[in-house]
Amino acid sequence: MNKSDYGHHISQQFNAELEEVRSHFLAMGGLVEKQVIDAITSLLDADSALAEEVQRNDQQINRMETQIDEELVRILARRQPAASDLRFIIAIGKSLTDLERIGDEAAKVARSAIALVEEGQSPRGYVEARHIGNQVRAMLHDALDAFARFDADLAFQVMQADSAIDTEYKTAMRALMTYMMEDPRAITRVMNVIWVLRSLERIGDHARNISEQLIFLVKGADVRHTSYEQVRERLDAKK
Repeated sequence: MNKSDYGHHISQQFNAELEEVRSHFLAMGGLVEKQVIDAITSLLDADSALAEEVQRNDQQINRMETQIDEELVRILARRQPAASDLRFIIAIGKSLTDLERIGDEAAKVARSAIALVEEGQSPRGYVEARHIGNQVRAMLHDALDAFARFDADLAFQVMQADSAIDTEYKTAMRALMTYMMEDPRAITRVMNVIWVLRSLERIGDHARNISEQLIFLVKGADVRHTSYEQVRERLDAKK
């Protein structure tokens, strides 16, 4: 399954409707990706104005989700899609939810950034936040790129990257918990960083979910709750 398969219908209007949904989904993904980048930047640069902009833009993401949802419902009602077209609708619909939730997590990071600026002192954990933040925004970028190019192999790489982030997140959490026990005065500041790290880890989870849906779309294989070895076997078997 590749991008060209979505221009094969006799009805040019149906082709246009599918492409429009895909275009709107990727546009929403671009805004969500910017939200993640801006939220992380606002934290690391102590930029309250940027953090407030991230929070305001979250409403635009919600509106885009609603619009695309309505487009999907209209296609289901009018076209009654089957086979690959139905997979397309399902994959976009489920990934849409993950995109909206990534936007929510970016807004949470921005909220924590504002709180940390108000406290006026850089706490422990910024190095971890920068590193994990760079990893999850790369994951999100690759997940959206995989969707744009119908690239199941790139989507699989995103899935694998999520495991590394989970490991780093757990390591960072242990270090921060230990630091709070050693210096109780830092609890409030460090807790804000912990919320940031939790949001970043969840962004990685959502990027993985989007990648799983892309594999379902392209290969027709449900790879949720599946080991990497089994996913690789399914990808190779369907080439």
